[in-house]
This record gives sequence, C-alpha cells and structure tokens, in this order.
Amino acid sequence: MAESKNNIVTHGLSGTVGDMLVFRNRAGKTIVSAKPKERTGEPSEAQIKHQSRFQEATLYGKSVLADPTLKEEYKAAAPEGVTAYNVAVSDFMHAPNIKEVNVSKYTGKTGDTIEVEVTDDFKVMTVSVTIYNADGSEVEHGNAVQQVNEAKWLYTATITNASLSGDKIVIRAFDLPGNISGQEKTLG
Repeated sequence: MAESKNNIVTHGLSGTVGDMLVFRNRAGKTIVSAKPKERTGEPSEAQIKHQSRFQEATLYGKSVLADPTLKEEYKAAAPEGVTAYNVAVSDFMHAPNIKEVNVSKYTGKTGDTIEVEVTDDFKVMTVSVTIYNADGSEVEHGNAVQQVNEAKWLYTATITNASLSGDKIVIRAFDLPGNISGQEKTLG
C-alpha cells in the first residue's frame, strides 16, 4: 500500500483504476493499494459469524455518532486521521483484557482486598467480583473500584469467609459497548 501526501497528479483521486489499483482518501492523504481479490466459494461459519459481529459493530458505531456525548468521548480518544466512528467500531470488536488477578491479600477477612488489572482498547466500565465457596454457594459479590492507575481495580471484601479451601473467585470486566471478559481463580 502506498501513500501520497501532496502529489498533484493523485491528490484527491478515489476509486478503482484499470481494474488493478484502488485509491482512497483518508485524513487528507491519498492511499493507493492493489484491488482486493474477489471471494470464491461459500463463506465459512466463522466468516459468517465475524461478518454478523462486524455488522453489529457498525450499528454501534452509528449509535455513537447519534449521541453527542459519546461521539465526543470517542473522538477525544481517536488518533489523527481516525474518526469517532472508527474508534467505536473497534471498541465494539474488542472485549476488555483481564491481565492479572491478585488474591494474595485476600485471607477471608472483612476488609481484605482483591486486585484486578484490566485494560481495554477504549475504556473499562465495570469490574465485578464474585466469591464462591467450594460447594458453589455464593459468599459475596460486588463491584471493584477503579484506582488512580486506570488499569487497576480494587475489590474490598465485606463478608468474613471462614474456609478458603477450594473457593472460587470470578472476575467479570465490562466495556462501554457491553463486551464481557471473565476469569476464574481457585483458592488453595
């Protein structure tokens, strides 16, 4: 793919030329690439699923443009040459990433903490923590609090948990478009 910034011949040119080249304009630049190859055969189930998800992402992007507050939020996060719509579509396509769950400070006492590190390509909205006993019964659940380092979230236990052996901690992270990521940690 070639890029033309101030070429008098290609500036502003767009479309297909000679059934070989495609010209596109983006952020005042003319982008030249080979014409995409035609698809042959039926799409796979995975391709159909991805196309459907992308269609949902474009609808989300359009809904963001219709909401002035959201549009401005996405626009503020967009690098030069990228629109709020593009950032919103990308955000829809990527769920939050739970990088680390630190349970070393959780001993079953009220006030103990569980630290979670979560990132997203745009913004993590909520991180929930649920603690289950080994028999599957729920001990407690609630939302973690985002720390000054925006990737860090802290959950503070509100109930005493006498036996931790085999207990399970379930973390769920939610982003603005509603994507959910989950992670479980079993205590020794």
